[in-house]
Amino acid sequence: MVHVLGSRILLRPTDPERSRTFYGERLGLAVYREFGTGPERGTVYFLGGGFLELSGRSDTPPSSAVRLWLQVADVHAAHDELRAAGVEIVRPPVREPWGLVEMWIADPDGVPIVLVEVPADHPLRYRPGI
Repeated sequence: MVHVLGSRILLRPTDPERSRTFYGERLGLAVYREFGTGPERGTVYFLGGGFLELSGRSDTPPSSAVRLWLQVADVHAAHDELRAAGVEIVRPPVREPWGLVEMWIADPDGVPIVLVEVPADHPLRYRPGI
């Protein structure tokens, strides 16, 4: 069995500086570490229980199959903060039929990012009888 000690998502942006500005300044993710030099240097951000690494450069955006799912405490507050920071809101917060409150944004390369609030009464937080 593989014993995983840590994890991170790796993205190779088409414009690393633009992506660092988006994730670091607009989303406000805290930097875990930086490495290398120059425009393609690596930056690793804290991402809740994991990490997001931007490093290198790609000639094409990531596959449309790539998505980021970020749980936040208050998706409506995140909506207001991100809109004030100039982040385009693809879809404002909506309570989904499955009970989560979701808002959609995208990074500069079009990677969909779902910000999710798990309400107190949702089974992900509360399971009666358990």
